[in-house]
Amino acid sequence: MSVLQCIAVDDEPLALGLVCAFINKTPFLNLAAKYSSAVEALEAIHDLSVDLIFLDIQMPDLTGIELARIIEKSGNQGPRIIFTTAFNQFALDGFRVDALDYLLKPFNYEEFLKAATKGKAYVDLVQRAANGSAPEMREDYLFLKVEYQLVRIAYDDILYVEGLKDYVKVILKSDTKPILSLTSLKALEEKLPPAKFMRVHRSFIVNLDKIGAVTRNTIQIGTVTIPVSDQYKENFSQFLSKWM
Repeated sequence: MSVLQCIAVDDEPLALGLVCAFINKTPFLNLAAKYSSAVEALEAIHDLSVDLIFLDIQMPDLTGIELARIIEKSGNQGPRIIFTTAFNQFALDGFRVDALDYLLKPFNYEEFLKAATKGKAYVDLVQRAANGSAPEMREDYLFLKVEYQLVRIAYDDILYVEGLKDYVKVILKSDTKPILSLTSLKALEEKLPPAKFMRVHRSFIVNLDKIGAVTRNTIQIGTVTIPVSDQYKENFSQFLSKWM
């Protein structure tokens, strides 16, 4: 079993002690270090090999959100973060900095273990990707972050994707309720296989197999009409030529 190297950061001694005790209790976690301030943690992160950070949000000098943003800007290979806080109004901020999960104090070991297991699943997924064997590299599905979990979505189940301001909305054949994921349409476009999906508008990616009818400027998928913008019309025309 692979073991994740963890650090705990909290300015409250009792809260820090509890997180450390939970880490030590969990077989697949190893407590590499603990800190009472985000500034101390930031100074040490560069010198430690860390997979997971259990991070309080409200701390003096540097908040957990601010530390998470610094880590995020440093690149995709940085440690993943699970926030621990007594204030649920920070949940959206935690989601925006790509936190893996959000533990609301006071939390018990069962809740902690559930979050830690998500962390292990995510790190394992990234490691398999580095080795060329990640599930999202398969031809039939990808993993998409939805709230604080990774959800497996079959390519064949996707009808189309709509880009919103901060999210993408994935419309599925199997579910009347769309999936929302905090990512950009461009980032998702890079994950989807170009043989199956095409960007046809600044706000839309379509599953080519689900197209029911077309005109020069629109695509029909089920009862939904999707526009084809001038920017993508040439690529779409090349695809249409295969239909002729």
